[in-house]
Amino acid sequence: MSTICDRFEIKFWGVRGSIPCPGTETVRYGGNTSCVEMRVGQQRLIFDGGTGLRLLGKSMLCEMPIIGHLFFTHSHWDHIQGFPFFAPAFIPGNKFHIYGLPAPNGATIKQRLHDQMLHPNFPVPLQIMQANLEFYDIEAREIIKLGNVTVETGKLNHPGEALGYRVSCQDLAAVYITDTEHFPDHLDENVIYLARNADVLIIDTTYTNEEYYDPKFTKVGWGHSTWQEAVKVAEAAKVKKLVLFHHDPAHNDDFLDDISKQVKTFFPNAILAKEGLVIDLKV
Repeated sequence: MSTICDRFEIKFWGVRGSIPCPGTETVRYGGNTSCVEMRVGQQRLIFDGGTGLRLLGKSMLCEMPIIGHLFFTHSHWDHIQGFPFFAPAFIPGNKFHIYGLPAPNGATIKQRLHDQMLHPNFPVPLQIMQANLEFYDIEAREIIKLGNVTVETGKLNHPGEALGYRVSCQDLAAVYITDTEHFPDHLDENVIYLARNADVLIIDTTYTNEEYYDPKFTKVGWGHSTWQEAVKVAEAAKVKKLVLFHHDPAHNDDFLDDISKQVKTFFPNAILAKEGLVIDLKV
């Protein structure tokens, strides 16, 4: 295999948190939950399996057979609910390597994906999937080598635990960090380490500071961060491009447009993730 990283492309298939929110007020940014695809060198990497995974799977049907690597940050519903509708997993000849952190109760990623497809929650079990599915339990700070692509992992601050991922190939790096909550008095060292000098940082910015610290409806302890804290991380880690991600389903297009304007005054090379957005690091 060539050691040249001739491709590094990121595409967003789902950018919401908590629950899908389709409708007339979420057209520009999209309403599907978390799913990000990276085409790096010869590798196809997928991060999280929210409802955006269904759309990604549909786009793959003209490319059979498929070999891919699917990395889960954790197994809260908005990050796995698209997996039962991932069409390529039902087709013989395809192969997917599936990675995830064991749950605090010891349940593997395979067990959790299996359990959400059990009757009466879903009509067919995971075993009906005819693709070759290989499951891997991984831990924070584990390093995974996929040819000339390196995937690093790091612990995030989220109820039930979660993993962040850093993907690098030669001198390019993209970081996927969701779901995580900032600390009140310091920046998370795990997050800063993963994000160090990254070309792109995709990070959880579910709330604004005003929402997070609202005395009547506080979001403290819910496991998510704000765009203001994301700017601090990007600056400290010397990130080149900041991508705000995991939008609250209550934030409509106009609200997100306003955040986009605000964040650029603090970090000019910041954008908001939206369905269909493609970032090509080789351009």
